[in-house]
Amino acid sequence: MANDPDKWHWQERGTAWKGVGLYHITLTIPSRQPLLGTLVIPENDPKSAKVEARPLGRILVNTLWEVPKYHPEIQVIHYCLMPDHLHAVWYVRQEMSRGIKSAVQGFWQGVKKFGRAYSFLAPTDSRENYQKLQKQLTETAAFLRGHLGDRPYYQLDPVFTEMPFIRPMGQRRQLPATIRYIDMNPQRLATKHLKPGFFRVQTGIEIAGRTYSGVGNVSLLQAGHFAPVHVRRTMVEAAERGDNQQLRDYMNGCVVTARNGTVMVSPFISPQERQVMEVLLKEKLPFIYLADNGFREYYKPQDNLFDACAAGELLILSPWEYDASKRHISRNDCVMLNNMAAEIANECKK
Repeated sequence: MANDPDKWHWQERGTAWKGVGLYHITLTIPSRQPLLGTLVIPENDPKSAKVEARPLGRILVNTLWEVPKYHPEIQVIHYCLMPDHLHAVWYVRQEMSRGIKSAVQGFWQGVKKFGRAYSFLAPTDSRENYQKLQKQLTETAAFLRGHLGDRPYYQLDPVFTEMPFIRPMGQRRQLPATIRYIDMNPQRLATKHLKPGFFRVQTGIEIAGRTYSGVGNVSLLQAGHFAPVHVRRTMVEAAERGDNQQLRDYMNGCVVTARNGTVMVSPFISPQERQVMEVLLKEKLPFIYLADNGFREYYKPQDNLFDACAAGELLILSPWEYDASKRHISRNDCVMLNNMAAEIANECKK
């Protein structure tokens, strides 16, 4: 929702984001209509995918570049236009008087003006160049508001009905990863279009008396050989005291077992378990990942999990509904997920 307070809980309540910093801004059309651009996949190769801007998308990008005119302390350093949303990275170069939220709201109000006029005119892609269309939309918005009055004007569809999502990057080293994530969006969308079965949320997956939702290759449940990955605390504590043989043997054993054709199952919570998962990903070995939260609408796995999913090497399962307010995994969740991994490994062997 546009007024969802959880979207602002990245810092303590009452904290104004006014200082120098980097911010990842995402503006989405909630209806998911592809009004901003068209996905093009040359020769069905996702790596060559790109998004060709439609008129409203070009106007949105142009409005983005105009932000520094009103807020000179802001520099737009990167963006990626998608069919139904826009990613951008803003660099605040000096302390702001009112904070980043005010600047983002101003940007949002500007694009909503174009959205209302656009939905009123219902222009097509064959309309004249976007500079002329932008001028026409500006004039139309002013005309509509002046002649209809505020109340009827604000009842027109603004297209961009939700406040842009703001994520501050705490450190500069997050910038390359954020830019890579943004730039990979067309390729990932193309992959989802070409392999929809691996990215559609599937419900009602019953295993050992529990019901899961899943994303990925459900046929992995028919593999025949499964084993959980669960690094015990006693192994870690022994390693901290200098005796790491048991831990090393267990972690190496998990990888060797996977290489021999066994599908490993785990929530991969501890650093040691995640090291095992990294090897599985690197060697393209199939595994089942238990997630501590459900799947929101338009869910897609992140980074290397996405690639494993596209290759049919991964199944992500969750027994819970998606909870937007969930930020951290609890100890009780950890225990439950590890128990589920053992259940799945035992049940699917039968």
